[in-house]
Amino acid sequence: MTTPKSSFVYVTYIKTTPERAWEALISPDFAVQYWLGTRPEAEWKLGGAWKLISKNGNVTDTGEITAFDPPRRLGIRWRNEWSPELNAEGWSLCTMEIEPVGDAVKLTVTHSIEREESKLVVAVSGGWPQILSNLKSLLETGSVVLPAKA
Repeated sequence: MTTPKSSFVYVTYIKTTPERAWEALISPDFAVQYWLGTRPEAEWKLGGAWKLISKNGNVTDTGEITAFDPPRRLGIRWRNEWSPELNAEGWSLCTMEIEPVGDAVKLTVTHSIEREESKLVVAVSGGWPQILSNLKSLLETGSVVLPAKA
């Protein structure tokens, strides 16, 4: 019997190259612009440590790089650190896949956890659309749709 799973999948098409999309995912200075002020920091290699840091310096999420295949696939074993309720759900998996489509890329983000009706998945399903809309806009126009949170 398999464990029930909750997952969120978001697909967007961005007019950019796979290399530029990949760099946008792993560059902390670029990512802070579209991550609503949160900065990802990592050892960008398989097995490397990963974390998200808020504007005030708090670590909001931690994890480990589980897939690192530039410029195609990035996987992160992910745990929330700011909410005791979300942290108690344990580890989730976030996978970002980049596929070339003509002069654009298809970016698919899948965030899942081996837990039925996960509150973490509900939370990320509200955040990912904002972050990925900002990423698309920033790569295509040079500006974000939603500014960083205060």
